[in-house]
Amino acid sequence: MTLSAPELATPTAGAPERPATAGPGRRWNAQAVLAVLPAGLLVVVAIVGPFVVPYPPRDVVAAPDLPPNAAHWFGTDSAGLDVFSRTVASTSNDLLIALLTAAVATVAGILIGLLVGMNEARRGPVGFLARGLSRTLDLAQAVPAIVVGLVLVGFFGASIPSLVAALAVVLTPNQGRLVRTEVLRVRGEAYLDAARLAGERPFRMVLRHVLPNSAWPALENATLVFGSAIVLTAGLGFLGVGLPPPTPEWGTMIAVGAPSAAAGRWWAALFPAIALAVSVFAMSALGRRLFRDG
Repeated sequence: MTLSAPELATPTAGAPERPATAGPGRRWNAQAVLAVLPAGLLVVVAIVGPFVVPYPPRDVVAAPDLPPNAAHWFGTDSAGLDVFSRTVASTSNDLLIALLTAAVATVAGILIGLLVGMNEARRGPVGFLARGLSRTLDLAQAVPAIVVGLVLVGFFGASIPSLVAALAVVLTPNQGRLVRTEVLRVRGEAYLDAARLAGERPFRMVLRHVLPNSAWPALENATLVFGSAIVLTAGLGFLGVGLPPPTPEWGTMIAVGAPSAAAGRWWAALFPAIALAVSVFAMSALGRRLFRDG
């Protein structure tokens, strides 16, 4: 028997209708919590950790190279420093550097991308400057980030402000290129032509229309910049040009613990390496949740 359209649309009698928020919505909420929770715990450790660690992270507290035990959960390094206390205290320094770097690189990248994208096709000195800046961004992407960081930190010295400045110089070009690409797309949209015909001033038009529609790639990429800043900070510390000892920092700890790990005393290098990997994973998961998964 052929059913009519109304009959097809009518639910089967006695079958309960599924609410709109069933199943997938709840699983989505659970996934959101699992994505945000590691980053939240990381922030809590960074804020509270230095005040609750069992030993001063800069002081010798026991014999060198003690394995993990009840008194020293992560053991001690070759200088007799408590590895657990230093690993927790390092979270504040590394996350502060990464947060400041991500903020500076994102803001600078948005401004540079807007400047280049809106003026690249113009004639005269402004257009020449914009095109030159665009080529500079391309050239900066070709130079290994760690090399640029080594040069800048070696020239200005190792401190949190100098590390932030060096890493921002390294990571800003990619942010600027992302925004530039979007500006070039948005610049040809019909609503901008309508704004021009309505007599809207260029600066106001950029703020109201171009900026909101072009900045999102840099904002989406900010969590990846954050993770890259953590890895580069650790890399500079591992190479000996990071924060000066005994300042707790994961890369420096890994460098100090590497010779001991080669001799079988693995704990001094393993735990800060795990903390570094967990931090990058947590921020990547947060970025996917906020921007890619909606």
